[in-house]
Amino acid sequence: MYVTRKSREKIVGLSLMSALIGLAVSGCSLFQKTEILWDTWGVPHIFATDMEEMHYAFGWAQMQNHGNLILRLYGQARGRSAEYWGSKYLESDRIIRTMNMPDIAQQWDAAQNATYRTYLDAFVEGMNAYADTHSDQLIDSVKVVLPIQRSDISAHILRVIHLTFVGGGAVPIANRWATGRENLGSNAWAIAPSRSERGHAMLLANPHLPWSDLFTFFEAQLTAPGINAYGAALVGMPVLAIAFNDHLGWTHTNNVFDGMDLYELTLTEEGYVWDDESRSFEIDKQVIKVRGADGAIRNEEIVIKRSVHGPVLAEEGGKAIAVRLVGLDQPLFAEQYLDMMRARNLSEFEAAVSRLQNPYFNVIYADADGHIMYLFGGRTPKRPSGDWAYWQGIIPGHTSKTLWSETHIYKDLPRIVDPPTGWVQNANDPPWTSTLPPALKSTDFPAYLSSGGMSFRAQRSARMLEEDELISFNELIAYKHSTRMELADRILDDLISAARKYGNPRVLQAADVLESWDRMANADSRGAVLFAAWKREAGQDIFAMPWNPLAPRTTPSGLKNPRLAVTALDKASQTVIDTYQALDIPWGEVFRIQYGEQNLPANGGPGSLGIFRTINFASDGTGRFRQVVGDSYVAAIEFSRPVRAKAVINYGNATQPGSPHVGDQLEFFTRQELRTVWRTREDIEAHLESREAF
Repeated sequence: MYVTRKSREKIVGLSLMSALIGLAVSGCSLFQKTEILWDTWGVPHIFATDMEEMHYAFGWAQMQNHGNLILRLYGQARGRSAEYWGSKYLESDRIIRTMNMPDIAQQWDAAQNATYRTYLDAFVEGMNAYADTHSDQLIDSVKVVLPIQRSDISAHILRVIHLTFVGGGAVPIANRWATGRENLGSNAWAIAPSRSERGHAMLLANPHLPWSDLFTFFEAQLTAPGINAYGAALVGMPVLAIAFNDHLGWTHTNNVFDGMDLYELTLTEEGYVWDDESRSFEIDKQVIKVRGADGAIRNEEIVIKRSVHGPVLAEEGGKAIAVRLVGLDQPLFAEQYLDMMRARNLSEFEAAVSRLQNPYFNVIYADADGHIMYLFGGRTPKRPSGDWAYWQGIIPGHTSKTLWSETHIYKDLPRIVDPPTGWVQNANDPPWTSTLPPALKSTDFPAYLSSGGMSFRAQRSARMLEEDELISFNELIAYKHSTRMELADRILDDLISAARKYGNPRVLQAADVLESWDRMANADSRGAVLFAAWKREAGQDIFAMPWNPLAPRTTPSGLKNPRLAVTALDKASQTVIDTYQALDIPWGEVFRIQYGEQNLPANGGPGSLGIFRTINFASDGTGRFRQVVGDSYVAAIEFSRPVRAKAVINYGNATQPGSPHVGDQLEFFTRQELRTVWRTREDIEAHLESREAF
């Protein structure tokens, strides 16, 4: 016998007959149930009787696959992780407290709309119910975070979205990924029916983030009356971040955006200079509890200073640095995403997105009606003056003339809908090159809104779209996995010519290797390691002609100094020979995918080389490199009827120890493939791993 969670609560204390009568009168069925159908890749397909049940099951499912990780992340978001796990988390707590995130989280929680608050209650209840029922599946050290509170959701959103993405490297988060926004990227395409082989709009979602911690994606299907959404959430979130339904879909990319400013303050005995007067800081003294190795707790007092700009991050030499972030007064982030998941057309989708409760991301959109859209999303401050370069520096904080207090509304933002080109793309380039020829002019917007330029990865993205007039669904997937180096196509012929003109025997041998190379970074590509080593040796200033906005996809070009380029090739060749004993060592022998117990040859590489299949690597100390950031969740969707979709989470859909789904999708990575997405009960039942009912 199955009953819903709410029905179960209603019949407690009643006789079975009374319960049956009550259910009959209310129109409910005792056999009505909410189910999680787990497929063979560990993806939960939630079929719920109502929205509360859906959120309950989603919370349960997240804990089942990521419980240890979620509890650790929530503990950090509370600013109490040093109390729970020791001094290595102390700096994380300092930042959380300094930025006042626990108090803001409480304010956000109180500001939730009544109906959505019940959904959050259900999400948290599902998480806690899993923890109570399956306590043996959680490690003891993280159980101290239980029970999860509703305000933990807001605190987690603030830490992930506002501190990590908006704040970037300037607001440290005390984890090993806090190295700036340059390591956080994405690719995205939306293709109109006019450029699609089967006449349907298509969407490509391709974030590349670190493969762990708060960046972990969780793939799921959420179905209840009025909603049937499929996609991926950042773990611990109550909504899908990237998703599609039968009508539409969207993805995000990190945009060239500035929602955070650092202000330099001149200190006085009383506080700091403000409009030719001395103004006092707001002072907040807090105690952080720190657990020692012996389990004993010590108290560490911190003094938090806040100016009119925001919290003070540092003081030195009579100066202080204060930080100002957008979006801290926009508490309805999750509710906006729920409405995006429920939208049925472009109008309904924009009604949700235009609230700008997400302070940061670009939006790339496609739908079954054939519409496509690019939106420069986020909360951009209305700054009094200055251009992009000015606001990337440290801003004078002694005057109210540099202080912003408002942000741009939706209609102010760069936006493209249904361009004549039939496509939009973004590879973390500014909005002006989202389609070519450009549909947006930077001169029509404030000079501080975004920068100029177009990276080689973005140029590769645009080239593939421009050069294929009708793109099939299979070609969409093949293009997504392209490892061709746009940088090599731009400069390699000039480099080989210079090497043959100025080179010694070793350089001539290197030229032969480069000439035979396929210009890709596939596992078996010979020459890619040498070219990447040359680029590291040559540096950034190598081009004769700089990037030109009038030729955005063909500049920069030409070798600025051919002799220096050859010298760099000679040094790179020697390094490659010394390290690997061969100039033509295959890419996959040097660059590896290591996850869990698996160690596989990589394909793809850094976007700085113009590779669309983006993977960034770190040295393992042996001359080999392992992935740290890159292609994580990937989805390709064709808005046919029915919708056609394939996806992959390269590192698998679970992190819990012992789960068979830790790293089980790496095979798709190595084969440059996506797996079929199952959305109907018939398909899911045919690939069923287990079933749960509530």
